[in-house]
Formats: sequence, C-alpha cells, structure tokens
Amino acid sequence: MSSRKRLTALAALAVVIIGGALVSVPGAVSPTTTVDPINNADTAWMLASTALVLLMTPGLAFFYGGMISRQHVVTTMFQSFIAMGVVSLLWVAVAFSLSFGDSLYGLIGDPRTFFMFKNVGAAPLPALAPTIPLALFALFQMKFAIITPALVTGSFAERIKFSSFVFFMILFTLFVYAPLAHWTWHPDGLLRKWGVLDFAGGTVVHMTAGFAGLAGALAVGRRGDGNHHVIPANIPFVLLGTGLLWFGWFGFNAGSQLAADGGAVTAFLTTNTAAAAAMVAWVLVDVICGRRASALNAAIGSVVGLVAVTPAAGFITVGASVIIGAVAALISNWAVNAQWLKSRLADTLDVFACHGIGGVVGMLLTAVFANKGGAISGDFSLLFKHVTATVFVGFFAFIMSATLYRIVGFISSLTDFDNEPLDDAAADQDEGSPELFAKRSAVHGV
Repeated sequence: MSSRKRLTALAALAVVIIGGALVSVPGAVSPTTTVDPINNADTAWMLASTALVLLMTPGLAFFYGGMISRQHVVTTMFQSFIAMGVVSLLWVAVAFSLSFGDSLYGLIGDPRTFFMFKNVGAAPLPALAPTIPLALFALFQMKFAIITPALVTGSFAERIKFSSFVFFMILFTLFVYAPLAHWTWHPDGLLRKWGVLDFAGGTVVHMTAGFAGLAGALAVGRRGDGNHHVIPANIPFVLLGTGLLWFGWFGFNAGSQLAADGGAVTAFLTTNTAAAAAMVAWVLVDVICGRRASALNAAIGSVVGLVAVTPAAGFITVGASVIIGAVAALISNWAVNAQWLKSRLADTLDVFACHGIGGVVGMLLTAVFANKGGAISGDFSLLFKHVTATVFVGFFAFIMSATLYRIVGFISSLTDFDNEPLDDAAADQDEGSPELFAKRSAVHGV
C-alpha cells in the first residue's frame, strides 16, 4: 500500500474515532436518560421494523450478487455491505439533521439541529415520533438511507471503481437523499406540506435510486470490451435475496406507520399482496410473450411489486394493491425486455426499469387509489400533485446524480483502468502472482 493510501486510511480512521468521541457528548443517546412516557407496543414494533429494514441491505447484496457475472459477485455484494458502514456514520454525523432537523424554508434540515446526534435520545419528539424514542425513529430512518445508494449499484455493476462509488455514495446521501427525505417526510417539507403522499419511500428511495441509476449507467458507460451480456452467477443467491427483501419489506412499509396499530396491519397486508400479484403477473406475461417462466424473473417481479406498493401501502385497500402490483409488473417487464432501451442503456441489473419506473407507477397509482383524495373517488387534485411531484423528483434525482458522477469522475476515474473483469478463476489458479494481485487491487479499489 502506498504512503498516500496509508495516510488516507489513517485520516479516515481518525474521523471515525473523533466522531465517536463527539457522539458521546451530553445530549446523545444514553440508557440512563430520564424520558417522557412512550408507548411500549409501538417501541417494540419499531425496534423489530428497524432490524427488518437493515436486513434488506444484505438481502439486496445476495439479490444483486446472484444476478451478476461470477467474477464480480464479491465486489458487487461488498458495495451493498459498505453502505451499512459509511452511511451509518454519515447519518449520525449530519445526514439525519439534514433530513429531519429544523426546516429551512421546507428545503433542507438545519445541520445544527441534530449534529452528531445531539439531542437524539430516548425521549419522543411529537413532530416526528410522538410515541417512540427519537433515537429509534432516527435509527429506523437510517436504514432507508443505507439501502438507497446500495440500490443504485446494480445500474453500473461490474464497471465502477470501488473508491469512486464510496465517494459518490457520500455525496449522494448528503445532496440527493437528505433533501428528498426532508421534502417528503418532514412535517414542514416542501412536498409534505403540499399534500403529496409517500407512505414509505416511493420517491425518496425507489425513484431516487432508479433515476440515480439511470444517470450512473450513462456516466459509467459500457464495458471497455463492449460486452454487456451478464450470465447470472447464482440463482439460489437471487432467491435468497428476494426472500430477505420480501421479509424485510414488512418493516420497510408497515414500520412506516410508526405505530403498532391497524394502519401497520393494512400496510403489511397490501405489501404482501402487491408482491404476490406482481410475481404472478410477471411470470404470466413472460409465458404469453413466448418466454420461459423462470425463478429469476419471478423474483424480479415480486421486487417490482414491493417497489410499486411502497408509496401507497398505508393509503389503499388490498384490492388496489393487487392492481398496483400487476400494473407495475406489466410496465417494468416491458421496460426490462425493450431492446431499443437495452441497446442504448447499459443498466446492468435494470435498476431504472424496476426501481425508477416501478416507483413512478407506484406514485401515480397511489394518487388514483388512495382512500382519501384518490382519483377513483372523483377528486383529481391529488393526482395532479403526484404527477407534478413525480416529474420534479425524477429530474432532481437524475440531474443532481449526474452532476455528482461528474464531480467524482473529475477527482478520480469512475471506472477501473480498462473496464476489464477480474477473473476469479485465474485467481484460484495463481493466488501468489504479483501481476494478479496488482490487477485485483486496482479493480477492487484497494
């Protein structure tokens, strides 16, 4: 390792240690703090939901890792796992405050409000979490922030330099995710005050990841050898990842009720039903179009259903969730198999087609089927707001992400030296080769 890289690593370690010291200042989480009364049932449910949402990121690692080429499985999975470390620290330092701190004109949170988790303790904060500790609310929201940049990695899998991805992830969390979370979920946020409904992250997580993935696929480009065909390495990994995602999504959606009540049950039910409807619809479309029904496509279909129902989960009936899941599967299936799109866009794992388009469908159909104010009841004002918000969020996420990729690319190359794959089979044959070690280090960003 070069002296420059050693100094960089030491500096990063120093930031972690100093940050830990700052977190321990008065006002941070303390088990001995005297707190206001809280609802124990809500707290227990939110503890479970927080753990479920965190489980989704390892699930995503298996989901993406199984779909990628054999020689890139570990690198692709590591991109998801590193998000748990980097974003967790960033969230404690300033990202939570940017997302949920005192609103500055509805655009961004004041970074001083909860800087280094100051005043984030066991007491509730009525404006954000009236019946659970604020620290628990912050932890729950942290898991959403973790998985969003991890979702983006599927768009440029096999092609991005690891260190460049980490740099992008930091900038993305601060300048794309945090503002969108504030607009959508803070009581004084721009979209929230306007009346836009996003129960658990159709805009904040899925549209954001999808359009950032679109920008990333365009910025990184195709492989240097021109090859963009991916042979999945391990379908059982994909199925395992799908199971973990589906399981964790109950915390993702039902947990967004922030209470152990009937609303959480509704979100739980609609989440499962939409995933089931989307899986069946995707497989049926494949068979009707002359394609073979496959475990891989069934897994993708169920995830698209989960994506689409996310903004609507707590606002709709179970019947509406069937329609949302099926419609999202039909549209995303078309996008995934559209040759004119695939010939122009090197989106390795179809992040835009599944999360971007799935999130758009979910946001629009939320405005159609919402129990209060939905277009199905004859009121089209909510639909107008959702169309406007969807266009605005899509442009914001795409343009900001494209800008961040340019910044990262200006500082350090986005891709490895030649966009060449690292051959793990060769590695198995000659672990001691200095040339192989140098190639592995370059590709993995070591």
